[in-house]
Amino acid sequence: MTPIAPGPPPPAVSEAAPTPPPPAWQVRVVTPDAIEVTASTYVVKKGDTLRAISEKTGAGSETIARVNKISPPFKIIIGQKLAIPAGRYHKVGKGETGIAISRAYGVEWGRIAQLNELEEPYVLREGQRLMLPSSKEVAGMSADQRAAAFRLDIEDLISGSEPALATREKPAPPVTTAKAVPPTVTVAEPSRFAGRFDWPVRGPILRSFGNIGSGQRNDGINIGAALGTPIAAAADGVVAYVGQDIPAYGTLILLRHGDGWLSAYGYADSITVARGQKVVRGQTIAKSGVSPYSGQPQLHFEIRNGVKPVNPIGYLPSRS
Repeated sequence: MTPIAPGPPPPAVSEAAPTPPPPAWQVRVVTPDAIEVTASTYVVKKGDTLRAISEKTGAGSETIARVNKISPPFKIIIGQKLAIPAGRYHKVGKGETGIAISRAYGVEWGRIAQLNELEEPYVLREGQRLMLPSSKEVAGMSADQRAAAFRLDIEDLISGSEPALATREKPAPPVTTAKAVPPTVTVAEPSRFAGRFDWPVRGPILRSFGNIGSGQRNDGINIGAALGTPIAAAADGVVAYVGQDIPAYGTLILLRHGDGWLSAYGYADSITVARGQKVVRGQTIAKSGVSPYSGQPQLHFEIRNGVKPVNPIGYLPSRS
């Protein structure tokens, strides 16, 4: 097989990063104190804002805007009649995560994100009111659907793992060392994607992207690599997650690259980076481990645009 063209030489890496602290959804437990809001009509008064109307009615300001087709900058006028949508709403507290909220109510975070049409960068704010699945929908859930609320996937980590910001608080800038940012601190991601991805390791493709039979699919590619092979960051970015909360991936690293682009590195070992750390393309972030299923040394690698996985082969340099 033709070797992969090397990228720039990786920066020197010192000692391995310490064991990561518990994730934010374990640090900040959520109290399930949602309120039921009945459908009504609200007449805008002098001094009203959508946020103020949200506080008065209990419905989410974003939901009110969406139902009434109010676009940014969300201007409303005195006397305007607004439909207040019925629903069950949770008021987000400082430091709460989507994952913790979903677990408090026993529903999948993906369903809550869908109901609220959440988008990148998926950062919640203190005081934000999220619509939850109705009591009727929850009552009709199967045992497997209820259990799914406590099973994480990469989509959950991407869209529901960052702690909610306080009012007027800004995300913390990335750090340059492998000292983990506290789990209660929201980390800023790059505003723009630097341009391209490189191969994280050299080796044969053991499993391709897409359907693999029996109703299963591979959301990335599996690359064969000798045990202990350095894993390079595929692009400049910020470490969004390091942990073992999804058993199928072993130790998993997620990097955010800006413009909604992310990369994921599964079966990692000897981690040398921590959440909140800035990394550059080609920098060693870990060493390759083994698949928890086959026991074969390899790297599971994904590229995602938002929560959607894309075929990495279409974004990596040709190996021919």
